[in-house]
Amino acid sequence: MSRHILRNGTGLIALLAAFATPAFADGLTVSNWDGYMAADAIDNFNSETGNTAELVLHATNEEIMGKLIASKGVGYDVVFVSSPFAEVLNNLGLAETLDHAKIPNIGNLYAEATTLSHDPGNAFSLPYAWGTTGLCYRSDLVDTPTSWNDLLKPAESVSGKTTMLATDRWLLAAGQLSLGYSVNETDADKMAEVRDLLIDAKGTLLAYDDTTFYAKLVSGEAELVQAWDGWCNYGIGENADIKYVIPEEGSDLWVDTMVIMKASENKDAAYEFVNYILDADNHRWAAENILYKVPNEAAMSGVDGGLIETFPNMGMAPADMLKFEQLRDVGAAQRDYSRLVSEIKAAN
Repeated sequence: MSRHILRNGTGLIALLAAFATPAFADGLTVSNWDGYMAADAIDNFNSETGNTAELVLHATNEEIMGKLIASKGVGYDVVFVSSPFAEVLNNLGLAETLDHAKIPNIGNLYAEATTLSHDPGNAFSLPYAWGTTGLCYRSDLVDTPTSWNDLLKPAESVSGKTTMLATDRWLLAAGQLSLGYSVNETDADKMAEVRDLLIDAKGTLLAYDDTTFYAKLVSGEAELVQAWDGWCNYGIGENADIKYVIPEEGSDLWVDTMVIMKASENKDAAYEFVNYILDADNHRWAAENILYKVPNEAAMSGVDGGLIETFPNMGMAPADMLKFEQLRDVGAAQRDYSRLVSEIKAAN
């Protein structure tokens, strides 16, 4: 699969309304990250339903949100965005209030996927993939890490061989969790502590890296990195000495979602499409090919046991994932988050 930049940005958006004009299509327009569903999904959907859907790509959450805000959603029918962005679309009145009667495959979701804090009851979003963020490491080169401080205050032998995620919310989350704070913390004094901790950690890093950290582990250039679980799996698939662990202080719970736009002129087709994706066989593709857990019980029950044996984090139970705090829209505090990250990255 294409190793798309899935995780870019859960920060929000006031400054993004100046993005480019949306693409318009005669039929259904679906916007998604590259490689995040089967290459033939759109063609198969069109063939099976008689629709004329078109896929357009966005590289980041911020990119598609800028377009949606600028156009008030006109020109788009179904969009894939991370859950804090789905919250923003709903708060701005741009997300369709879902008619579950038109989505019979919603019954395939785990019960836990219907109680997510950003949208209890799936009023305006449908979860597509979910997971955790933790530490990915070379078990043949370093001891098993147990704490975020193993990354933020590494042993001398590991210093200079670590990476952290560059995206605001996940970079900050490592510091927030280390200090026992919420991953949605907005208290200024607490966030100043987080900033100072991460400035100190910067001096021990090989790099901030959202896209090639697993390759650095494979080569041995890095030995311990902050990672999304699915991306760690890419490294595990190339080197069995690579392992994934959630630190004792915990993880965030990230969720990527599908949202139907209120401005859609193809509502019936949009409902057909999200229902098509939630079909067990279709949704299983994501688990088996991008190595992310999907919140679809019927899909996950058909995943080959050998895959879960190779990639143990794929077998994490939904109830265990929901023990972690979900990333949420922090509203105006996102500007503070962005400022703090700029200060961290600019520090000497």
